[in-house]
Amino acid sequence: MATIDVLLFARAKDLAGTDKATLQLPATATVGELRQALGENYPELRPFLASLLIALGTDYADDATVIGSHRQAACFPPVSGG
Repeated sequence: MATIDVLLFARAKDLAGTDKATLQLPATATVGELRQALGENYPELRPFLASLLIALGTDYADDATVIGSHRQAACFPPVSGG
């Protein structure tokens, strides 16, 4: 198992009531599994999980990306602007 710190920003932070979630995931976990664990630990995030952007390091990652050696992820709600 690996410990992953997930930084939460904007609406995700407000809904979870914290700016950082610490999750225990298998060493081979994917971003999709991280997303699922967030929903299990923070049910109020469930309606927004599919639209959250998740970054590992400086790159956004899709659900199939293996987290690997990353020990920190960041979640951002989609951003729009004009």
